[in-house]
Amino acid sequence: MPFVIKKMFASEKEKAFLFFKRELGLSQRDIQRYISVGRVLVNGTPITKPSDYLEGEFEFIYFEPISKGLTPHEVHEKFVVFDKPSGMLIHPQNRHTEYSLIDELKAQFGMEANIAHRIDQETSGLVLCAKDKKSEIDIKMMFQERDMKKKYLAMVHGELKEEIKIDAPLLRYDDANSALVRMVVKVDITGKESLTYVKPLKYFSESNTTFVECSPHTGRQHQIRVHLLHVNHPIVGDPVYGQSEENVVKYLDRELDRDTRVKISGARRLLLHANELKFELYGKEYNVKSCVDFEKVCFENMK
Repeated sequence: MPFVIKKMFASEKEKAFLFFKRELGLSQRDIQRYISVGRVLVNGTPITKPSDYLEGEFEFIYFEPISKGLTPHEVHEKFVVFDKPSGMLIHPQNRHTEYSLIDELKAQFGMEANIAHRIDQETSGLVLCAKDKKSEIDIKMMFQERDMKKKYLAMVHGELKEEIKIDAPLLRYDDANSALVRMVVKVDITGKESLTYVKPLKYFSESNTTFVECSPHTGRQHQIRVHLLHVNHPIVGDPVYGQSEENVVKYLDRELDRDTRVKISGARRLLLHANELKFELYGKEYNVKSCVDFEKVCFENMK
């Protein structure tokens, strides 16, 4: 388990930030972050400020990454790329999360390494990670400035005959009276500019599905999923977008069984895969492609 509770002892009364700076070499920023999320406990109660005093025994909850042997897809001097399997979290949801991609990254490349962007838990594919703080800032800036070209593969319901441009603004849900608030995103005229290009690659008449390539110009949360639903071609296997509120709640509460999920969505998992990243970093061009045969993966999960 990556989050470990360690008992520590302050031999004399001392401010928390001074203790952690001396004993663990932590920066003021890191100390502030650990305290703000309740990682330092005195008599079972989290302290609230770096200036709070420590004396005697207390508990410190820290992250200790573990590796399960996930091999990086590519390793370079300043960054590393993982080809994430579906179902794997990018970051822990809470301190009880047993394993996520950040475990592999930090266990293999050190605690300064960090993930530079996110994909959904059920989305598989390429995740770009920085090896140090400087490259993390530079890579995140590429995403922010839209200098990162991304291509996804997906299997969608229905027949898509020609390339389409989906220009539909996206807004986070804010309806506290609806269980669907947990769906997060919807198309709304008041939302943020969002643009996705979708190109059909192959149509399968027996399942009435189309294998497509998606190129998001913007990087909104759940963008591809919501945009494809918006044009009536929801992604096969999506248990949220395009489903009834009853089934969405069952899925989010982990009460949706596998057979029901296949029946209502068409597959056991979300059939979306981050397939290609193209970018320039420190004067060199990179074009990273996944080695996964995603068309095969789709049909394996549609059974």
